[in-house]
Amino acid sequence: MSEPLDLESLLADLNDPTPEGFRSGMIALAGRPNVGKSTLLNAMVGEKVAIVTDVPGTTRNAIRGVVERPNAQLVFLDTPGVMKPRTLLSKRLNEMVEKTWRGVDLVCFMIDASGDGLGSGDQFLAERIAASGTPVIAIANKEDLVKDKHKLLPQLTELVAMLKPLEVIPTAAATGFNVEHLMDVLVSHMPEGPRLLPKGTVTDQAESHIVGELVREQFITRMKQELPHSIAVVVEGIRPREDGKIEVEVIVHVERDSQKGIVIGKGGRTIKEAGMAAREQIELLLGAPVHLDTRVKVTKDWQRDPKALGRFGY
Repeated sequence: MSEPLDLESLLADLNDPTPEGFRSGMIALAGRPNVGKSTLLNAMVGEKVAIVTDVPGTTRNAIRGVVERPNAQLVFLDTPGVMKPRTLLSKRLNEMVEKTWRGVDLVCFMIDASGDGLGSGDQFLAERIAASGTPVIAIANKEDLVKDKHKLLPQLTELVAMLKPLEVIPTAAATGFNVEHLMDVLVSHMPEGPRLLPKGTVTDQAESHIVGELVREQFITRMKQELPHSIAVVVEGIRPREDGKIEVEVIVHVERDSQKGIVIGKGGRTIKEAGMAAREQIELLLGAPVHLDTRVKVTKDWQRDPKALGRFGY
């Protein structure tokens, strides 16, 4: 016979009061495109909440990933890399990023430590972040790829001069090097307060958004450099079927007829390969077999069309 319900304990579990000295806050990950922001976010959260590709400018939304510790909750926003505003989309993304910087408790400014030093793009971003007035932690990522460690110190010194950060932390997000230490540092700089999101939350993204991003990731990794930015993925529906599978209907929007042919590929090869790879990840996310229906549609110059941007969630 089962034990009778302990109503008092049950209510305590539901309310889940935060312990004394608990810290919480919001943290924005900032940096030039392709410095490893999404990789670091996934490493800290412990599972995939942001898509990762080698193509700069992949992230388009301020994605929230949540790290829960016994004494703290960290809510991360992986903002898009700020870029020259060539289209209405890139202008809106830049505005969203700077608004995010002003509204968080801390900004993590990331650089690629494996490069040839800090460039004009890093300096431009550092100046904009400094103008936001938000405290900064500087992160020198891809430390594992630095062949001559003596070259790292001058970069860190330059970073300090540019940003005057609270601390400078070298990391290797791809391998996990120093990620735990980084989170310890971030917790120490958070204000005391209750959880911002319910305990156990990993991300507050809608399920359909995550599915769309998983599909977009697979196409981006297979496309030419100029095409990924012209791709938008909209999930039209996620429905259970009688055979136990989940029906996922997706439309991949491109801007020109020629791009549609590239997305489909010769004999349908590209759309088939991308769909198969995406389906595997969606099944892990949804925990059930998936039938993925992927179609391609030309939405002319959608990056410059305010109505289309609104429909696509930008």
